[in-house]
Amino acid sequence: MDYVNALVAFLNFVFIPGLSYGAQIALGALGVTLIYGILRFSNFAHGDTMAFGTMCAILLTWWMQSVGISFGPLPTALLALPVAIALTAAFVLGTDRVVYRFYRRKRANSTIVVIVSLGVMFVMNGIIRLIIGVDEQNFTDGARFVLNPQDFKAATGLAEPLAIKTTQAVTVITAIVVVALMFWFLQKTRTGKSMRAFSDNEDLALLSGINPDRVVAVTWIIAAALATIAGVLYGLDKSFKPFTYFQLLLPIFAAAIVGGLGNPLGAIAGGFVIAFSEVIVTNAWKKIVTYLVPESMAPDSLLQLLSTDYKFAVSFAILIIVLLFMPTGLFKGKSV
Repeated sequence: MDYVNALVAFLNFVFIPGLSYGAQIALGALGVTLIYGILRFSNFAHGDTMAFGTMCAILLTWWMQSVGISFGPLPTALLALPVAIALTAAFVLGTDRVVYRFYRRKRANSTIVVIVSLGVMFVMNGIIRLIIGVDEQNFTDGARFVLNPQDFKAATGLAEPLAIKTTQAVTVITAIVVVALMFWFLQKTRTGKSMRAFSDNEDLALLSGINPDRVVAVTWIIAAALATIAGVLYGLDKSFKPFTYFQLLLPIFAAAIVGGLGNPLGAIAGGFVIAFSEVIVTNAWKKIVTYLVPESMAPDSLLQLLSTDYKFAVSFAILIIVLLFMPTGLFKGKSV
């Protein structure tokens, strides 16, 4: 029975949180790798694009809650998501028209565009803080659990209750649906094929009659949608604080680079590699190990390799290792 309790504890503290966090990081990395693959620059404003989309969803959620609109057991923020995506897409398209298009037409070096994206990041961060403030915001509602831990404990008689939060289940299911739609769009639609051709060889794509402005616009819209979805799912699962999304840039870029920049499949794989690495290294293994060893050998320490305060150090370490030994990533993306 203790082995079953250890398995349940592992699911509670490692597997389920890692799966949920990995899905959020993977969606964020998809947006980064899409922009890198097609627009050919690393968009450092992507974290704040996530924050902007999440802010829009929070404001719409608060309005819906104030007039009595809800989504039953599911978070009301899911109802606000389509409008939040539209607002974020409009904002990034406006940013592209005002800022990025000038450098694109000048065929500026990608390093210059990266620096420009840093400026956009700071402006977006200021706008977000001005509108919603700097404090932590919790906007989760609906049912807290899909699988109630007390019901599980009563039904099984185990000492360790299995808990699956609604936000975790929503995150994984939404990520699966979004990734499936994304791959279908890129593989089967005419616009998706144009985007892939533009990514592979821009000059040849232009000679083939592909409209570059349309490709760029669609890329920004998809990136905005991915950023908003990832940001809202992360905010529902944890909480919303503007600066947190800036910090998420490191694991998101690490995931994109580990998988292979410009490779969507690699971004997804990289997201889960980074997420599970962070969770495994920062998890306190004492409870799980206590179930597995005799009582006399039960550990006194937490058996935690690193504090959760240093979880981004794990992403950074993995990023450095990959850049040193495998610069094109696991799935042979574009070199950094």
